[in-house]
Amino acid sequence: MDRCLSPELENDQHLGTASRWFLWLVRLGFHLLYNQFAWTYDAVARVVSLGQWQEWGRTAVPFLKGPRVLGLAHGPGYLLLELAAAGFSATGYDLSPAMGRIAGRRLARRGAAVPLARGRAQTLPYPAGTFNSVVCTFPADFVLHAASLSEIGRALAADGLFVLVPFASPIGNDLAARALKALYASTRRRAQASALLFAQLQAAGFHSEVKWISLPRSRVMLIVNRLSQNP
Repeated sequence: MDRCLSPELENDQHLGTASRWFLWLVRLGFHLLYNQFAWTYDAVARVVSLGQWQEWGRTAVPFLKGPRVLGLAHGPGYLLLELAAAGFSATGYDLSPAMGRIAGRRLARRGAAVPLARGRAQTLPYPAGTFNSVVCTFPADFVLHAASLSEIGRALAADGLFVLVPFASPIGNDLAARALKALYASTRRRAQASALLFAQLQAAGFHSEVKWISLPRSRVMLIVNRLSQNP
């Protein structure tokens, strides 16, 4: 989805010049990875997750309510395949045309009939109450936008769920795990972004429940969101 080069959030305004440049470079990197260099996405994801990227995404599946599920910012399509295999009526939505092509080819090879659409989370092209669940894994700034959360709430059925996987962390003391922990720890804005996300979710009418999923080599954070009032 809208992985970078999105309008800067209000909480960016207090950052110094160096931090602003670092944040811009991070966003640019995500933008290139998700568009011009989308063909490298799988390899990069494997490296930065120590091979656990797909496993992290799959942790959301048991928490979803069906039958209709929207995979928001679907990326290369692995989670859409998992949703189809689990018997959900899945739909994919993403801003990147490159990811749409990659996911489309992957779904076609597996014979999975999952419709894909392209656009921004701030303007979902679906009628109110279309989906029983919306799932989004490791999103960027777009999920912090009030307009995105409002649209997600509008597209959900009255008892629908918005399942978000924002973060995962490796466990263990081997060299690779320690290096990855250090890399994640260098992203100093994570705690601040998490606080803003919970505030935005509450403002959008969601009641949020945090769950930590323990895997053999990592822990995954999930946020299961229910509409506390009609949006």
